[in-house]
Amino acid sequence: MILDIIRQQVETLRRPLAAVVLSTVPRRSLPSLLLLHWHGFAPDERRRPMSAPSIERSVVPLPSSALQLNQRWAALEELDQEMLDAAWQLGAWDLVREERRACSVVGASAQEALACRQAFGDNPFAPEEEEHLVTEAPDRGELRDVAARVGYVRWAFRPVAASLWQAAGMDDSLLPDGRRPPPCPVAPRPAVGTRVSRSSYQLGRIDRIVLL
Repeated sequence: MILDIIRQQVETLRRPLAAVVLSTVPRRSLPSLLLLHWHGFAPDERRRPMSAPSIERSVVPLPSSALQLNQRWAALEELDQEMLDAAWQLGAWDLVREERRACSVVGASAQEALACRQAFGDNPFAPEEEEHLVTEAPDRGELRDVAARVGYVRWAFRPVAASLWQAAGMDDSLLPDGRRPPPCPVAPRPAVGTRVSRSSYQLGRIDRIVLL
């Protein structure tokens, strides 16, 4: 279960989350890639001279985690439901699902190709970032290449519980710790298929009157 995996990673690393992204190719039972983006910094050991250990070290952003999920699924709505459950219980304001077309076809823009690569943890304009990607995804490159040929689906949300966003904004649906109790009341929507599509699932709400 995606929610359990996220919770396990948070408990292990004890760092605040910034964003959660899931990407997959719309072919049943193919693996999915779960990207967990963390907030914080760590010492950059590459820039610390070995001969001068007393010199102050520079810092770099905490590496994101790339985890390959090999669970079986028959319809994208199953992954929709898992991401809805995770986003709901972790207090996200919304969940965005994007269905993207193949980017290796005639007419596809460079921006589409870049978005595809980034969805699978690959940034061609900053290849050094991959050195800061903690990956447990042996098929990540193959998934990216298949996505470029046939298209892909990407889900993303910003959690509130145990995250960078815990003190941000107003959401009257949240418990004091930034979570929501299950079950998620929002139902998955059917996938569009071959067309480019962006669906936003509204999860949070504001009941009070906000004076500007």
